[in-house]
Amino acid sequence: MADPKVTGSCNCGGVSYTVTGPLREVIACHCSQCRKQSGHFYAATSADDSDLAISDNGSLKWYAASDDAGRGFCGTCGSALFWKRHGSGQTSILAGSLDGDAGGIKLDRHIFVADKGDYYSLDDGLPLHAKSD
Repeated sequence: MADPKVTGSCNCGGVSYTVTGPLREVIACHCSQCRKQSGHFYAATSADDSDLAISDNGSLKWYAASDDAGRGFCGTCGSALFWKRHGSGQTSILAGSLDGDAGGIKLDRHIFVADKGDYYSLDDGLPLHAKSD
């Protein structure tokens, strides 16, 4: 878990955030929705909502990705930033949106590996899961 006070933002800076509590290790999701949203796969950490402060200039948009969850992105530059299950007290944060030092978090595992693209392999030795855990 990361040390407190980690920051991040979208590419244009229209959406920024600060996390003042621990971050979960990074999970790589290879489901078809994550691949289509990002162009490859999602690599995301997460934080408790009480530890996450989001600031935006009106450009944060939420897409209803399914009946269960939404995806937050910058409506100006298009950067994918967040994933949130409805009713959850945690928000997933795209690891690539973190600024600089991520507090020591590391890629921990891969999920929805049966949906991964056939143009890449998963040979980093990390655990592979058929679904999310």
